[in-house]
Amino acid sequence: MFRSCLPRAARLQRTLATHANLPASESSTVTRHNWKRKEIQDVYNSPLLDLVFRAASVHREHQDPNKIQLCTLMNIKTGGCSEDCSYCSQSSRYSTPTKASRLLDIEPVIEAARKAKENGSTRFCMGAAWRDLAGRKRGFERILDMVREVRGMGMEVCTTLGMLSPEQARQLKEAGLTAYNHNLDTSREFYPKVITTRSYDDRLETIEAVRQAGISVCSGGILGLGETDIDRVGLIWEVSCMPEHPESFPVNALVPIPGTPLEKNEPVQFHSVVRTIATARIVLPTTIIRLAAGRNTLSESEQAMCFMAGANAVFTGEQMLTTPCSPWDEDKAMMGRWGLEGMASFRQANMSRKGLDQFSTEAPEAKSAELS
Repeated sequence: MFRSCLPRAARLQRTLATHANLPASESSTVTRHNWKRKEIQDVYNSPLLDLVFRAASVHREHQDPNKIQLCTLMNIKTGGCSEDCSYCSQSSRYSTPTKASRLLDIEPVIEAARKAKENGSTRFCMGAAWRDLAGRKRGFERILDMVREVRGMGMEVCTTLGMLSPEQARQLKEAGLTAYNHNLDTSREFYPKVITTRSYDDRLETIEAVRQAGISVCSGGILGLGETDIDRVGLIWEVSCMPEHPESFPVNALVPIPGTPLEKNEPVQFHSVVRTIATARIVLPTTIIRLAAGRNTLSESEQAMCFMAGANAVFTGEQMLTTPCSPWDEDKAMMGRWGLEGMASFRQANMSRKGLDQFSTEAPEAKSAELS
């Protein structure tokens, strides 16, 4: 039996339509936190073109449909992770092409961020392959310096470092971190079939620590793990119940990597990707929805349909963590053909509300710089 999401604001009573016309309450500025799982399932199951039209209408009410956030992701510490995430080539439990390396020095990271900004990226994300920060005091201090430097460039800065304590989240916020990525990956029910070394509640605790520290939350999932449509809906329902919807919701398509338990998984069908994006857009109207891993396998017309359905961010650049990425020049050319423009830094509403559009006190010289 599906659980009911506890309301955190006044309940809204309405009937969801499965056709293109928007219900009156949906065309308001209210963001719901009391979606029932069956309601979301009904949205997901509606006729696909009606679903995309409805999502596009919600998107145009809450966000600029011609703006796409360009994000660049860098692996600052590769491989050797003790987790058993069955999709990940960085797990030390699997024999994969990915080789373990130490945490990078600051200089190459700053150079990569500078290059990303010159190419139009306004968010720079740094990922480290480990379970948590326990026993990594020096490494954490180096990462804090990286955060300060990137934030001083006027860019949004995001990290994904595994599980965090409230104190570690506080230190990241003080260094100027604007976002923390910690994906739920899938539904609560399917999660144990993908990962056993960390529980669903462990992930939710880190997300809560990040939120309490005043950092925006980036949390989404991966399609193609072997989950069903019910699990995709379960993921969206989980994030819809959060006290604040995530500032961004990444939608990844599994890239099967030799040596991992999921190496033989079939690619997720495109219509499932579009349904997930469109449903997430309707349920999370103010959230940035990011096309992440696997985007390079989509044709230009397929990507355009994803943008129509409400996606408004991409990873762009030389590479993602361990999978291919579409390069800047190709992405900018594609956006030009479709009349899309890059989104400036700090344009998400929750960032302004939390004061994350201000520069870190550790980089006072950057306060007068123009956001770009």
